[in-house]
Amino acid sequence: MLGATGTIGRAAARAMLDRGHEVVVFLRPRRDDRPLPQELAGATSRFGDVVDPASLENDGFCGERFDALVSCMASRTGAPRDAWAIDYKAHSDALKAAKAAGIPQMVLLSAICVQKPLLEFQRAKLAFETELQDSGLTWSIVRPTAFFKSLSGQLGRLKAGKPYLLFGDGTLTACKPISDGDLGNFLADCLTDPALQNRILPIGGPGPAITPKDQGEELFRLLGQEPRYKRVPPALLDVIIGFLSVGGAVVPSLKAKAEFARIGRYYATESMLVWDEATSRYDAEKTPSYGTQTLFDFYAKLVRGEIADDRGDHAVF
Repeated sequence: MLGATGTIGRAAARAMLDRGHEVVVFLRPRRDDRPLPQELAGATSRFGDVVDPASLENDGFCGERFDALVSCMASRTGAPRDAWAIDYKAHSDALKAAKAAGIPQMVLLSAICVQKPLLEFQRAKLAFETELQDSGLTWSIVRPTAFFKSLSGQLGRLKAGKPYLLFGDGTLTACKPISDGDLGNFLADCLTDPALQNRILPIGGPGPAITPKDQGEELFRLLGQEPRYKRVPPALLDVIIGFLSVGGAVVPSLKAKAEFARIGRYYATESMLVWDEATSRYDAEKTPSYGTQTLFDFYAKLVRGEIADDRGDHAVF
């Protein structure tokens, strides 16, 4: 398994272990004495460099026989260089090593946003998706909608008395967010359920699609506050992107920031639902639901302090 230390990777590893699978996780070497996440208890840990094909083969696969390769690995930033190194090449190298080792199956965590590929990290993910489908392995490509951790960033703002930020009127986009635990179980299902194999699998959590305004209203309700919003016109992001793009021709660091701004604009203006080509719109009804955990239950636990805000690279606000 690749990408086992992220929150989704940990949940998927735990789901597989709980179902009786023997799980080997390939991790970066530890730089300190901190223990591995408790979700990985029971897994065999191996350490090496995922961007080094020789390390993948010698430190990861070690000439052993495995039933499947599972990857929850993704680039940390979405920057073009990082995306092509991780979302495409590291996966491509892992696939080659898996085929050489005789592994017959791969389960890949991708993203629903690749339906409309306007960004480099989306193109990198799609390039590997195509390679996997052509590999001859049994494959499952899982494209989840939004994650709970990606939608929890404004709680701190509201606790500090600041308004909730909305792009436009807060109803430009919608999503059916899925929890780490439910997604981990779905990924584990792909190993044994033939109905989930050799398929691209968009997947959302339970309940109806929700907008950013819905999310803000629920957080205000849980905090016992009167709703206060600050509306940001999406066109402002276009201005920022244009400025950074022009500056990037002179200052390379601004070019990277322009790509991050494009990523921000994408998520501010595109829904994380199944895209219906026939109608040219996002369709909540065609976005499958799975699991039992809802975003609003997650918000309630955050507000009560029962769980920590573990966003990592998903921290934006």
